[in-house]
Amino acid sequence: MKQINLIKILFFILLQCSYAQKQPNIVFLFVDDAGYNDFGFQGSTDIKTPNLDKLAQQGVRFTQGYVTDATCGPSRAGLMTGKYQQKFGYGEINVPGYMSQSSKFLGDDMGLPLDQVTMADYLKKLGYTNAVYGKWHLGDADRFHPLKRGFDEFYGFRGGARSYFGYKNFKNVHHDNKMEHNFGHYEEPNGYATDVFTDKAISFIEKNKNNPFFIYLAFNAVHTPMEATPEDLKRFPNLKGKRQELAAMTWSLDRACGRVLDKLKKLGLDENTIIVFSNDNGGPTDKNSSINLPLSGTKSNHLEGGLRVPFLIKWPKKLKKDITYNYPVSTMDLLPTFYAAGGGNTADLKDVDGVNLLPFLTGKNNSRPHKDLFWKKETRAVYRENDYKLIRFADRPAELYDLSKDTSELNNLATKEPERLKRMFKKLFEWELTLERPLWMLKNDFEKYDTDRMDRYRTPELVKKEMFSEK
Repeated sequence: MKQINLIKILFFILLQCSYAQKQPNIVFLFVDDAGYNDFGFQGSTDIKTPNLDKLAQQGVRFTQGYVTDATCGPSRAGLMTGKYQQKFGYGEINVPGYMSQSSKFLGDDMGLPLDQVTMADYLKKLGYTNAVYGKWHLGDADRFHPLKRGFDEFYGFRGGARSYFGYKNFKNVHHDNKMEHNFGHYEEPNGYATDVFTDKAISFIEKNKNNPFFIYLAFNAVHTPMEATPEDLKRFPNLKGKRQELAAMTWSLDRACGRVLDKLKKLGLDENTIIVFSNDNGGPTDKNSSINLPLSGTKSNHLEGGLRVPFLIKWPKKLKKDITYNYPVSTMDLLPTFYAAGGGNTADLKDVDGVNLLPFLTGKNNSRPHKDLFWKKETRAVYRENDYKLIRFADRPAELYDLSKDTSELNNLATKEPERLKRMFKKLFEWELTLERPLWMLKNDFEKYDTDRMDRYRTPELVKKEMFSEK
């Protein structure tokens, strides 16, 4: 009898080991405030990204990759939950300082609601060990901490921005800007943050190489403050001011991504590791000199330059290389995609709006992953139906664009297609009825700031004018 039980135990262990080996590792390289055009694989000529260009050639490049919001925090909430963040009241603003006086919550109450299941929670159920390095920005309070949201390891900062170098007056820094190792252990980096986050990720890979792991490597590059190392700045002598700093910061970011990719290859993990690279929102041209061309608009508004981002995925074991995918996809699709790749049944996912992209990328499904996509901030909202895009404003007439012919959104069709406009308005209202009331509201002055930026960066000529006027 004991021998039979022992055989059963050994069989179970072997079965689990076999299953674990089939599960892919997942590494998500997520960057902050980068411009749509500021990578070689996106067409940049002055900013160099050789490692990411290579990644693009080895996998799938999405020409219409979207985020769920044009600002950092809400975008990450949609990413982590695989759903429209407005469905749990998280769709309106980015940081506590932007909250209106009518909001019922305090700054520390801003965070991913505890009843929401995260990407890491789901992967943990499949046996993954999860780590996050870098920028969290989903709640400063202890109850929102990454280690309480499905992650096993954390090194980074809880807030939205901080210096890339260690603070000298460490004790005077607010806790959400301090570097934190796991929970409550604060230690300032000995080096440049982009490099330090990469060191931590590589160490995690080495320790977990024999078991399936998920790494959310959430760089704060290239978000302000504009800080680069002197060595990286020297690589771009033909650029000046913020553009030179951005190029140097992007170079270090690309180098960091290359180090992770090289480590995976050296350990023989690259064939069965899913690598995703993307950005949290469009580049804020006025803040970091980023360029979103040929898209109009910037971070925080609803033109394509605020919502459409660079987006790559590589999985040699399952996906062909050097593929360009032209249908719209969203970062909220990553949760069901990762879950399905890890062996989960997407039918088990609760109230998820994203879709598993694998059937679409392997050719099993040739239709669009999304016929409808929505965005909302206060009374401003967007509805994309196939290639038509409706933008609704609080204080000006609506706009309508055919993105298949007008990527830069310069030819407003609202007066030419009133019936389509009316029908799309109705669908937008129907979607809004599925949403929760916002947990916090935006100050009116920031509402005006966002819409003003739409006009400021409406055309390529206006963007170029901004780029060549040093502040």
